[in-house]
Amino acid sequence: MSGCGLFLRRAVAAQASRAAALTASRRRLRTSSRSPAFAKELFLGRIEKKGVFPFPEVSQDELNEINQFVGPVEKFFTEEVDSQKIDQEGKIPDDTLEKVKSLGLFGMQIPEEYGGLGLSNTMYARLGEIISMDGSISTTLAAHQAIGLKGIIMVGTEEQKAKYLPKLASGKHIAAFCLTEPGSGSDAASIQTRATLSDDGKHYILNGSKVWITNGGLANVFTVFAKTEVVDSDGSVKDKITAFIVERDFGGITNGKPEDKLGIRGSNTCEVHFENTRVPVENVLGEVGGGFKLALNILNSGRFSMGAFVAGMIKKLIELTAEYACTRKQFNRKLSEFGLIQEKLALMARKAYAMESMSYLTAGMLDHPEISDCSVEAAMVKVFSSESAWQCVSEALQILGGAGYMKDYPYERMLRDSRILLIFEGTNEILRMFSALTGLQHAGRILTARVKELKRGNVTVLMETVGQRLRDSLGQTVDMGLTGNLGLVHPSLEDSATKLEQNVYFFGRTVQDLLQRFGKTIVEEQLLMKRVANILINMYGMAAVLSRASRSIRIGLRNHDHEILLANTFCVEAYFQNVFSLAQLQKRAPENLDEHIKKIAQQILEKRAYICAHPLDRMS
Repeated sequence: MSGCGLFLRRAVAAQASRAAALTASRRRLRTSSRSPAFAKELFLGRIEKKGVFPFPEVSQDELNEINQFVGPVEKFFTEEVDSQKIDQEGKIPDDTLEKVKSLGLFGMQIPEEYGGLGLSNTMYARLGEIISMDGSISTTLAAHQAIGLKGIIMVGTEEQKAKYLPKLASGKHIAAFCLTEPGSGSDAASIQTRATLSDDGKHYILNGSKVWITNGGLANVFTVFAKTEVVDSDGSVKDKITAFIVERDFGGITNGKPEDKLGIRGSNTCEVHFENTRVPVENVLGEVGGGFKLALNILNSGRFSMGAFVAGMIKKLIELTAEYACTRKQFNRKLSEFGLIQEKLALMARKAYAMESMSYLTAGMLDHPEISDCSVEAAMVKVFSSESAWQCVSEALQILGGAGYMKDYPYERMLRDSRILLIFEGTNEILRMFSALTGLQHAGRILTARVKELKRGNVTVLMETVGQRLRDSLGQTVDMGLTGNLGLVHPSLEDSATKLEQNVYFFGRTVQDLLQRFGKTIVEEQLLMKRVANILINMYGMAAVLSRASRSIRIGLRNHDHEILLANTFCVEAYFQNVFSLAQLQKRAPENLDEHIKKIAQQILEKRAYICAHPLDRMS
């Protein structure tokens, strides 16, 4: 083991003296009452403050450990990783990969008892900022531990953990997550790979193909999802998805050549084929027939970290572009003096601040078991950070002009690497639908009785609703406890906090109206659901930046006045976006062009072409 790797492991070992107390504390937290999920409560027009206000803190001991990890890792990525070479050759050099292993980065979230670093979600996010300096390496590591081996940590038996995790933690073995197939991408339930129980009941015989598998050509251990026959409670036999831990050494496993990709070119992505692969029954991961739910839980648990990974990249990009803008001259003036250049840098800083705040807020929630399910929050972080990354890198290239387009500089590679972020770990379209539907279902369960009474014409409920809308029209004051003498948000952010409260209140009112109008058919209204998700993402971002900036002011962090500026600017912009989207969600709203959009698309799809006549055509 290298000196750096030994240093990191010794730093982790320093936790041993307080491990028992920490474990006991976490056990107590699990037995306490769980707080409602922040995002879901927004659908009811409520702000659940626990876990969000104040911003999550880490202990001084943990902060010291994080900082000890950061140094060696940052030094390695800055001085020893040749990202241009990795991109050009389409491969991470063996010596680079070995150094990544020696630093312990293949075991960041694997518990210490199995040889990993045992990092919390917050510490993992912090290292992720640095690892993001190379897209191919960060993708390889994320595929290995955020999804590849995550199922073993989540539901693996003690025997499975003891057998597989130590070698996965050291990097001696690499993991891959095998779900996507030629005919099933986002629709995971439609996979065709099948595992059939052998006659002696000792093995499952696995047959099928998986596509676009990151680490597929490197992996020794695969988490594979396949259809299996399951006897239901009524005695009927049904096909259900089961997860398996599959070793390459089981035989019958081949992989195609590495895919020639647009970006993250050094990561290994290929097809993986299973032909009569014999998998011992003890390698079932979780319950037989429980694979679909496990796949979703694995994907949900890892998405939050994308915010920290992307924030690390954008912060580096800001440094590079700001330096260029301050030294490059045009028209006898520095680029930094032009308003349109300043606007781009301000946007990049605003986006980085928001995604960083959202990611660490979500990590803090995940690190505290008394906080309820955070799957929606994690999905929102992924959507916001991936789209912001694409926007920020594009704006950076615009500042750099021709230099940004040239392969001699890293910017065009960062643009190519960023594009995949909107696709993998769940496309942003699917995650918007997931976030909106999850919240609407939560609200629907609580509001069902009221909606039914309104539909039946219950006079009392109807009058209450009319009275509520009348008060809304007269400009009812909204106070959810974020501001004022006992408020959780600093007075310098009070106007932004009030805007968040107003958005939340009218969002809750709008959700109730939508459930009344559409009922269960709302799931088919995708353009509507997209707006719901966009409002939700904005409100989560507003809450995150307000909470973080308030903490920074109160503890006196350097440049907290800059944070106030970023937070207020973000919130005002998000507020007015939300006001417009809420208006579009009203019945017969003139701002809503959904029917026009659908009609345009239908006419194109009927002909499968752009159907307008050429502007030079004439009638004969």
